[in-house]
Amino acid sequence: MSNQNFVDYVKVFCRSGKGGAGSTHFHRALYLPKGGPDGGDGGRGGHVILRGNKQMWTLLHLKYRKHIFAKDGGNGMKNRKSGSDGEDVILDVPIGTIAKDAESGEVLFEIETDGQEVILVKGGRGGLGNDHFKTATNQAPRYAQPGEEGSEEWKILELKVLADVGLVGFPNAGKSTLLAAVSAAKPKIASYAFTTLVPNLGIVSYRDSKSFIMADIPGIIEKAHEGKGIGHRFLRHIERNSVLLFMIACDSDNIKKEFSILLNELKMFNPELLDKPRILAITKSDLIDGELKEMIKSEMPEDVTSIFISSVTTQGITELKDLLWTTINAPI
Repeated sequence: MSNQNFVDYVKVFCRSGKGGAGSTHFHRALYLPKGGPDGGDGGRGGHVILRGNKQMWTLLHLKYRKHIFAKDGGNGMKNRKSGSDGEDVILDVPIGTIAKDAESGEVLFEIETDGQEVILVKGGRGGLGNDHFKTATNQAPRYAQPGEEGSEEWKILELKVLADVGLVGFPNAGKSTLLAAVSAAKPKIASYAFTTLVPNLGIVSYRDSKSFIMADIPGIIEKAHEGKGIGHRFLRHIERNSVLLFMIACDSDNIKKEFSILLNELKMFNPELLDKPRILAITKSDLIDGELKEMIKSEMPEDVTSIFISSVTTQGITELKDLLWTTINAPI
């Protein structure tokens, strides 16, 4: 999927429908000129609803649809007939879409399954007709409830990418190069930082016609959990990956320190991310010899499985695929 077509963040203005007014009608007939109240209730206003759709991978269809308006409910009628409910607006979104309040930033809900429907903005209630207000002492109420106003709210929709393997690392660690080497994905690759600004997905072919999905997550920087470098928009994509592949270049000044920083950013964003299986890949290994490899091994963290790879020369790529496949399919 090209960068232009992948949209993982939209802000939309939603207006739900106003509830219909209750009726103040009185029953009239040829031989009953002063019948009792028979005003019906107003219909509720239309909701704005999000619905999960497993066929969708992006919020692109909402990028230019900034204003979402639901219909108003119909007014109540005679003979206790209720007004029609306002037509709902149903927005299909990918699974993994989070809805937030734009003003407070509060997470409202997440769409987790195909076909799941959740009300994003609730329509106004319809007013009660005068039939509800008759009493022994007031048999001819000449009033009814007005319909409840609809709501006007700005909402933020964010998408978390689903993949078997998520690539985690600082900018320019070789994540896009690896994805291009093991799949048909064509991410943008360059020698400067933040080349990747949106996640790229690729299907990695494995033995016996098997495959798994790999996601190239945009590079993390220190204090990303505080929003630095639009870190929140990067970090949320890691939440729906089964296995995390940490990638650090062999020419790093301190591999153990970089790995610790990456782990800390995940912990500060969401401590549950540390429960995911993780592997450490030392990239650009074609630039070093065996002696340097042994020196680097002595400086690597001990609590994680590690492997040396080169996406350019394919060194260690087969072994990496085996390791990833085994980890993905390991019993929980």
